[in-house]
Amino acid sequence: MAVPGTDERSGADAPDHQLVVPVSDEQLREQASEFVASGLGAGEQVSYFDDGMAAAVLERLADDGVDTADPLRTGQLQIIPPEATRSALEARPEALGGLLHGAVDTALAGGWRGLRFTGDLAHGLDRPGGVLLHEVDGVVDRVVRERPARVLCIYDRARFPSSLIEEMQTLHSREVPDDSLYDDGLLRITRGRGGVARLAGEVDHSNRQQVRRVLEPMREETLRSASSRSVDLVLDVVSLRFADVATVVSVVHAAEEMPSSHRLVLSGVRPRLARTLERCGATAASQLDVRARRG
Repeated sequence: MAVPGTDERSGADAPDHQLVVPVSDEQLREQASEFVASGLGAGEQVSYFDDGMAAAVLERLADDGVDTADPLRTGQLQIIPPEATRSALEARPEALGGLLHGAVDTALAGGWRGLRFTGDLAHGLDRPGGVLLHEVDGVVDRVVRERPARVLCIYDRARFPSSLIEEMQTLHSREVPDDSLYDDGLLRITRGRGGVARLAGEVDHSNRQQVRRVLEPMREETLRSASSRSVDLVLDVVSLRFADVATVVSVVHAAEEMPSSHRLVLSGVRPRLARTLERCGATAASQLDVRARRG
């Protein structure tokens, strides 16, 4: 259920102008890539205004199995370079409006259903003459109201002051909620379709207990389910870039505690994690199913 002022939709039926306030770079990657992927799937042209995060968003899209090579080749997906992003944020509001209207015209002329754009806005804090992001937002809002365009405005807490975030929240009628189970800026845990838990980022001594805390109730839920006689407990680790040895040992022990009718599945395991699993006895744990990351 969405809380007041938020909207759970992020696909083709989402509001045209949304705000998200990531608490971490992992959340930024997750929600930006979801927004981009939805646009690609809807046949829209998608522009990502880069100022340092585009590579991480592209990596997350790859984690999610979204092909970006062909959209980048055809121009459906455009990565706007940092210089152009900063120039757009420094432009006078009326000039920015003309730029966005022109971009919509170009997208439609190219046969796309509309334009979808998002990206890094932090340079707006350094705009000569002062911060005018509220004026930028007003221009963007008029464009998406008048034209076939969608925008996700990203104001993450690591780069924007709380006072500005609060101002932007008042200017947006819809905010994408954070549905994470845990996010400390290093590790982000979410639960998706089918109850699959997804780990993104890094696990070390500071947060490894959170993995066990998430895993244990999921394990109990699976075992209690009337339809769970042969159901696997799945952890999606495709976006997990590092896990220390103690964490891996804990996961192997959790698999060994599963009854013979169930397995703990690690989906999307990266090569580095696979090597650590092997060193920690994963191959001897009959209830542990390690599935490699594709690509």
